[in-house]
Amino acid sequence: MLRTLSKSFKVLKQEQISVARWYHTENVFGFRKKIENEFTIEEDVLQNRSKESNFYRLVTAYREHGHKKAEVNPISMIDQKKQLPELDLKRYSLEEGDRVKTKGILECDKDEISVQEALNILENSYAGHISAEFTYLEQEEEREWFAKEYEKLQNLTIDDNAKVEMAKEMLKAQEFDRFLAAKYPGLKRYGGEGAEGMVPFFMELFRLSAKGSIQELVIGMPHRGRLNILTGLLRYPPAQIFLRLKGEKDFPDHYEATGDTLSHINVSEDLHYGNDKVHITVLKNPSHLEAVNPVSVGKTRAKQMLLRDGDYGKEGRLSDKILNLQVHGDAALMGQGVNQETLNMSQTPHYEVGGAIHMVTNNQLGFTTPPERGRSSRYCTDLAKMISAPVVHVSGDHPELVYKATRLVFEYQRKFRKDVFLDINCYRLWGHNELDDPSFTNPSLYKIIRSKKTVPDMYAAKLITEGLLTEEETKEISSSHSKWLNDAHKSCDSYTPQDPYFSGNWNNMEVAKNQVTVWDTGVNSDVLAYVGRKSVQYPDSFNIHPTLLKSYVKNRLSKISEGVDIDWATAETLAFGSLLYEGYNVRISGQDVGRGTFSHRHVMLVDQETNELHIPLNDLHKDQQGFLEIANSTLSEEAVVGFEYGFSIESPRNLCIWEAQFGDFFNSAQIPVDCFVTCGESKWIYNSGLTILLPHGYDGAGPDHSSSRIERILLQTDSKEDKVDGDNINLQVCQPSTPAQYFHLLRRQMVRNFRKPLIIITPKTLLRLAEATSSFAEMSPQTTFMPVIGDKMCDPEQVTKVLITSGKHYYTLLNKKIALKDNSTALIRLESFAPFPTAELLKEIQIFKKNAVIIWCQEEPRNMGAWTFVKPRFENLIGRRILYCGREELATSAVGVAKVHQKEVEEIETKPFAMKFN
Repeated sequence: MLRTLSKSFKVLKQEQISVARWYHTENVFGFRKKIENEFTIEEDVLQNRSKESNFYRLVTAYREHGHKKAEVNPISMIDQKKQLPELDLKRYSLEEGDRVKTKGILECDKDEISVQEALNILENSYAGHISAEFTYLEQEEEREWFAKEYEKLQNLTIDDNAKVEMAKEMLKAQEFDRFLAAKYPGLKRYGGEGAEGMVPFFMELFRLSAKGSIQELVIGMPHRGRLNILTGLLRYPPAQIFLRLKGEKDFPDHYEATGDTLSHINVSEDLHYGNDKVHITVLKNPSHLEAVNPVSVGKTRAKQMLLRDGDYGKEGRLSDKILNLQVHGDAALMGQGVNQETLNMSQTPHYEVGGAIHMVTNNQLGFTTPPERGRSSRYCTDLAKMISAPVVHVSGDHPELVYKATRLVFEYQRKFRKDVFLDINCYRLWGHNELDDPSFTNPSLYKIIRSKKTVPDMYAAKLITEGLLTEEETKEISSSHSKWLNDAHKSCDSYTPQDPYFSGNWNNMEVAKNQVTVWDTGVNSDVLAYVGRKSVQYPDSFNIHPTLLKSYVKNRLSKISEGVDIDWATAETLAFGSLLYEGYNVRISGQDVGRGTFSHRHVMLVDQETNELHIPLNDLHKDQQGFLEIANSTLSEEAVVGFEYGFSIESPRNLCIWEAQFGDFFNSAQIPVDCFVTCGESKWIYNSGLTILLPHGYDGAGPDHSSSRIERILLQTDSKEDKVDGDNINLQVCQPSTPAQYFHLLRRQMVRNFRKPLIIITPKTLLRLAEATSSFAEMSPQTTFMPVIGDKMCDPEQVTKVLITSGKHYYTLLNKKIALKDNSTALIRLESFAPFPTAELLKEIQIFKKNAVIIWCQEEPRNMGAWTFVKPRFENLIGRRILYCGREELATSAVGVAKVHQKEVEEIETKPFAMKFN
C-alpha cells in the first residue's frame, strides 16, 4: 500500500498536477490534465531586488495597500487620500531624494529614478482613480505578470478615434434614458444613468474578443443599464421595446407564452470589426439577482462542448472559442450565495470554462442599503479572493481608465484562463428604480450625486478641450440618436416581432402540442446486450476494485447474457449507452454521481493502483460520436442546477441530468427551478430537456432523507384540474416503478421532437429489490413508457376495491396483498403525475365494476405527496370518487423515531386492505 501511494505521488510530482485533480486522465471526456508552466525569475532581477530590498519592499507595500487610499469612488463621503502607515518611507529607510534602480521592481521607462519619482508612479498607479488587488495570487508567474502589465497602463495611449467612439456611445446611452423618461415617465427602466462608465468596458471587450478570434461571448447580466447596452452596442431594435411599452407581445402569436418584464429581454447578435466578428449572446434573466450567472456558465460550457473547445478537444485551451462574461451588482455579488457557489465551480473539472470575466456595476447601494450595512468586507469583490482572482478597481467617472482596465483583465484572462474582476465604481442617479426617492434613506449621498455632472457630459467636455469634439458635434450625436428613437417609436405599431426560436441547433425541434404523443423508445436486444457488455469492459492493465468485479461486473454480465433481472443501474446504463450509440451526448451531474449516492451506478471506474479513471461507455466503438460526461459536482445545488439548465438550453442533442444526493436537498435549488426550469419556456420560449433525479422514499431515514417534496413540485406544473393534459404542459413529473420504465423515460427525453424538463422521483430501496427488475423484452422495439400500469394478475369480476399508488409503495402493497391472499383488491400504478394520464387511467378503471371503491395510497403524509394533486383531477376527469389512505398530516416530512416509523409503516400497508365501506 505504501509503495502504491509512493508511486502515485511520484507521478504527480513529475507531471505537476494539482492534488485536487490527480485522478483525472486524458481519457476522461470533458477534462484534460493541466500542466503547470515552469516559471523562474531572472537572476539579475533577483539580484537587483536583493540590492534594492528597501525599495522593493516599498513597491510591494503599494501593491498590497495602495488600493486603500485610491480615489476610485466618485461619490465618496470620506477623505480617501488618507495616510497609510504601510506606505511611510521611514519604514523602508528611504528618503525622497534617494536614487534607486527599477529593474524587476517597478515598471518604468528609466533604469534609475529617485524615490520621489517612484512615489509619483506608485501613487498614480495604485492610489489614483484606479487601483488593483493581486498580491494574493497563488502563482508567482501571475503576480509578476499582473504587476508588470498593470503598471504599464499609465503609459498606455488610447487612439483618438476610440476616445470619440466612447463619447458617442455614452452620449447615446444617456439620450436613450432621457428619451424613455420623457415618453414613459412612469416606467421602471433600471437605466444606466450614473453608470455610463460601463459603456467603454463593453465596447472594448467586444472589440478585443473579435480581434482575439473568440467566436462567441456568453453574457449573464442583471437589469441595471441593460436596455442601454442592448439598444446601443448590441443593436436590439428599440421598436420591439416600444411595442412592449404599448402593452403588446414581443414574440409571434403562434407561441403560447406569457412573456416577461422589459428589463429581462435578451439579444443574440453578430458584431463586426473589419474582417473580424464575434457573436454576443445575452441571456434572459429573472429578477432574482445573480441567478443567471451559473446559467450563463453552463451555456458557455455547452457551446465549448459542441465546438470541441479546449478540454473537449485534443488541443487548445478552454475559452479559445467561447468566453463567459458575468455582470454583477455590488450588493448582490456579495449578498447572494449563488455567486460563491458559482465561483467555487470555476476551476473544478467539468464545470470550468477557462476563466470568466466579471464586471461589477458598483452602484454603492443595494436597493437602499449602503455598503457598510450591506457587507462585512471592504469591497464587494472580496469574494474573488476565494478563488485567487485579481481585482481592478476603477472610477466610472473616468472612461479612459475603464477602457484601459478592460484591456488588462481581458489579457489576464486570455493568458491564464482564470477568472478576473473589474469593479467599476459608479452610482445610481435615481433610486432602485426611476420612481423611487433615494433621499428618504440616503440624503447625504444623494446631495453629492445631484450636484454632479453626468459622466457622458464630463467626458464630452474633456474631448472638446482636447480638440477631438466640438459642442455642435456632441449636440448632433444626442439629437440624431433621439430622432432615431423617435422614428422607431412612431413605427413600432407596424413592427413585426422577430422569430429567432427553433433555429440553429434547434431547427429540427418543435413546440409540444396539446395532446399526448407516444414514442417508440425501445432498442434492439442485440444492441442492449452489446452496450451492457461494453459497460463493464476495462483495459487488461486496469486494477478494478475487487468488490465491483464480483458484485458489479460479473453480476451484470450474467444478467445481460440472459436479458432478465435487469436492475435500475443496468437499465440506466443501457439507456445512456444506447443514446450514445445513436450519437447523442449524455451529461450527468451531481454529488458523486459517478458511483451514485447509493453506490449503485459505477459508470466511472477508478484504478485501485494508479487512481486513473475509465469510463466504459465512452469506448463503445471506434467511430463513436456521442459521449458521456460525468460531472461529480461541488456540494452545491443552486449553482449546479442553474449550470445544468444553461447547458440544456444550448442543444437538444444533449441529455443533461442532475441528480440530487437525496431528493430532500432539491429545495436548495428552488431559485433556478422556480425562475428557469419550470417557466423558462413560458416566459422566454427557452426549451430545455433538463432531467432531474430526486431519490425519494420512506425507509426510516427520517426528515431530510425521505421526501423530494412531490407536492411542491406538482404545484409548479400548469396541469389543469378539469382539462386533459397534453405534451405542452410546462413540466413532466414521473415516478417509475420499474427499471424499464426508467429506461424509457430517459430515452424519450431525446427521441421526441420537442423538449420538456423532466423530474423523476427515483427510488432508493428499489435499486436492489429483486421484484423491481425488468427484462430486455420490456425495452425492445415497439415498447414505450407507460403512464399507468394496470393489475394484470387480478380478476376484474372479483374486484371490489382498487388501490392506486406510485413508486416503491406499490411493492409494499403488493407483498401485503399476496400475504393476505386478497383477490378482491386490484393495484394500479400511476407512473406519470404530469401530464396527468386521464385516458390511460380511465381505461384501467373501466375494467372494474362501477361500485368498486377507489383509494389513493401513498407513503407521504396527507398534506404532502401527490394526494392533493391526484384527487381533483381524478374526480373531475375520471368522474369517480377517490378516497385517501396514507400517513396523517405532519409538519415535518418524516418522523425521526424508529419505532414510530415502523408503526406508521404497518398502518399504511394494512389499512387499505382493512378499510370497510357500506
